[in-house]
Amino acid sequence: MEQKRVIQQGESFPLGSTVCPDGVNFSLFSKNSTLVELLLFDHAGDAKPATVITLDPRWNRTYHYWHVFVPGVQDGQIYGYRAFGPSEPQRGLRFDPSKLLLDPYGKAMAVPDRYSRISASVPGDNCATAMKSIVVDPTRYDWEGDIPLKRPFAKTVIYELHVRGFTRHPSSGLSHETRGTYRGLIDKIPYLQDLGVTAVELLPLFQFDEQDAPWGLVNYWGYSPISFFVPHHGYSSRNDHLGPMDEFRDMVKALHRAGIEIILDVVFNHTAEGDHAGPTLCYRGLENAVYYMLEEDRSRYADYTGTGNTLNANQPIVRRLILDSLHYWVETMHVDGFRFDLASVLSRDERGRPLANPPILWDIESDPVLAGTKLIAEAWDAAGLYQVGSFIGDSWKEWNGQFRDDVRRFVRGDRGSVPRVARRVFGSPDLYGGQEREPEKSINFITCHDGFTINDLVSYNEKHNHANREDNRDGTDVNLSWNCGVEGPTDDPAIERLRNRQVKNFLTLTLMSVGVPILLMGDEVRRTQCGNNNAYCQDNEISWFDWTRLEKHADVHRFTRQLLSVRARRDLMRSDNDRSLNEILRDARLALHGVTLHSPDLTDESHSIAMAATTPNGDFLIHLIFNAYWEQLAFELPGAEKAEQGWRRLIDTGLASPDDICDGPDAPFVPGDNYLAQPRSVVVLFALRASNAE
Repeated sequence: MEQKRVIQQGESFPLGSTVCPDGVNFSLFSKNSTLVELLLFDHAGDAKPATVITLDPRWNRTYHYWHVFVPGVQDGQIYGYRAFGPSEPQRGLRFDPSKLLLDPYGKAMAVPDRYSRISASVPGDNCATAMKSIVVDPTRYDWEGDIPLKRPFAKTVIYELHVRGFTRHPSSGLSHETRGTYRGLIDKIPYLQDLGVTAVELLPLFQFDEQDAPWGLVNYWGYSPISFFVPHHGYSSRNDHLGPMDEFRDMVKALHRAGIEIILDVVFNHTAEGDHAGPTLCYRGLENAVYYMLEEDRSRYADYTGTGNTLNANQPIVRRLILDSLHYWVETMHVDGFRFDLASVLSRDERGRPLANPPILWDIESDPVLAGTKLIAEAWDAAGLYQVGSFIGDSWKEWNGQFRDDVRRFVRGDRGSVPRVARRVFGSPDLYGGQEREPEKSINFITCHDGFTINDLVSYNEKHNHANREDNRDGTDVNLSWNCGVEGPTDDPAIERLRNRQVKNFLTLTLMSVGVPILLMGDEVRRTQCGNNNAYCQDNEISWFDWTRLEKHADVHRFTRQLLSVRARRDLMRSDNDRSLNEILRDARLALHGVTLHSPDLTDESHSIAMAATTPNGDFLIHLIFNAYWEQLAFELPGAEKAEQGWRRLIDTGLASPDDICDGPDAPFVPGDNYLAQPRSVVVLFALRASNAE
């Protein structure tokens, strides 16, 4: 096939590769390149392209966009680019025509068996070992009427999971082919339904570089994106080029049918290309100074992410890329929301200075395509910018790191933690109350992928990250954990009972607090990472969900299921029957108590507090007792004279299963005017006015 008979001028829009009836249009941004070649391959691992199409800057370039139409090319064609231009790092220019470059707007990717990150980092041609883009037509899929669910945040409970880790363990009961895949997650949807969560938040699944990790290990978490449009191919059980895209959409469709939303953990703050010594995979070789923030020494990258580079998110070309990516995942892939990793990075300008009104964040906030989409910010970055309580916009919700830290301190028994935990339980009004925003602004979590699991939080005083091969230097040293007397696993039944109780305390505080709760995958069965608090490079049993723990820790699993049911259920009361317990509590009148009514002890030496909440119409009363003290305490109870039969015990983590949590209609009545709270326990009592008594 001769080049003169093949190529046509093409169009600058849309960017990427677009399938047309008689061929494919290719379009690419590269401002400072002097020449661009489009390379077509027959196979992912080919060392030489089957066809090289040279784009004429006089004919195939409009402004900063290179474009060409190639008749006869079809869906499934493998391709890449070479960009020629100055290699002048001191000016921020890093063109290298020996490197095959991915299409920034590519929708599918081919990964050769011999893929090498190293070959993209050293001089020389790397065609044989480079990832390549694939032409696909994303419109060829039958959604069967599926649409995003748009569930209100007030009724949302999020479960953070890793697509691979959720089903990769042999105990998952799945076939070898489907373990650790989108297909495998589909098979476990009944488990998620039974647990009672309403949304899954998936760790990054934009195509990432698994080799971006210490030698001999892999990048497991996925915080190393290569593309902002391609679902990670390693999570697909299919081998065809449409496999990752269509299997992902099968998963979305199945989750929606089960009433479960899908939220993607997205990384728009850095890429897998790393620092000045990193590989040339895509953006670096197309327009380095546009895509990345650079230091005054233009040969070095600004690093506000701790990964070696920082995406230049408020540069117009990058802003368009981010918005186009979000549109694609909402419109074409039907996701319900996004959790933005290190979102505060997106508030910095091209020189790294924080902006009062960051353009990209307001673009996302005001975008009509994204209206109704869940937007969650990790409101800090790796360079010290901390914006919890002050992140911009009305639609953005925030991971509340202060909730995590204050609840951990209180449960551990730290001095001075009582006043702060009281604020966290009722929606962090000190952070959000003055902004006239709903309490669901606060995304409440105790554990997440980054740090200890809930089991390890009550089993280790120190991190144990030696498997990461960084001499235990990586990961935070501030875990606010307590091992209950023994470091790591133990056969001591007393310590195990205490750990179980502490786990239930954390779960209750998370799920009974006003806001939007997140549970970490496996916390409901005390999943352990053996004390590793930074398992980003552990694609093994350290990170995987061990399904045998479902039986081993059946009592914690049952407690979590019941707790989620309590949060969601409406049969606790006959009025307000369309509102969740979270919505009822956020509008309730609040009174603070101590062991004596109306006398809360908020001093540094206090380790307990009680809170009484009453609905505005007085129909429903709830009394919360938090005793982090190491001895039992008797708490006076408010009068429930308006109730037909007085207080009923819904939760008491100090009791053994199954008495630790009850169904509302079956909750036993509490005799007398006092309640004896066991050491290190959480108690939830409720009462109904006579007209509403069940």
